Amino acid sequence: MSGVDARQAAQALSEIDAIVRRVRQSRIYDIASLMLIQWGGLVVAGYLGGYFWPRAAGWLWVAVNAVGVAGSFAIGAVVRRRTGAGAFDPRVPLALLLFFAFGYLTCVFGAFGPRELGAFWPIYFMLVYTIAGLWVGSAFVAIGLGITALTLLGYVFAGVWFEPWMAVVNGGGLVLGGLWMRRD
Repeated sequence: MSGVDARQAAQALSEIDAIVRRVRQSRIYDIASLMLIQWGGLVVAGYLGGYFWPRAAGWLWVAVNAVGVAGSFAIGAVVRRRTGAGAFDPRVPLALLLFFAFGYLTCVFGAFGPRELGAFWPIYFMLVYTIAGLWVGSAFVAIGLGITALTLLGYVFAGVWFEPWMAVVNGGGLVLGGLWMRRD
């Protein structure tokens, strides 16, 4: 009679739990990588558009954010359909609305100039990435801290080249981060 003792059962359950965690992280990284690449391209366009057409920068960023949010929902819908994941969570658009509203109010009450806005938004977004990374994976922490540090360096040292710097650092960083998450 070959039974499984308590130690073996606990070890088997631990191995199953580790596999479940890796699969969950892989699914999160899969969808996040697509969104990072999408947002990275849009952010490059926003910063370069603002650099070449500064009078239109405000409207360019409204368009970038609208296209980005719509694209994020589209990516989520495609992934849900492909994987058979659960239904749409109505808390997601509410969370996005609260996030943007808080950021907008911070900018209004902070009376930020264009350069400050160009640094605030990526740092604000990267705070969320960094915090989320504490739960879902170290790639988010690395991307968040890396882009934040490079944003601050550019804010201090890039001078008139701040927008192109941010196109490379923020937009390019998001694209590279998305590609990094797709490895394996």
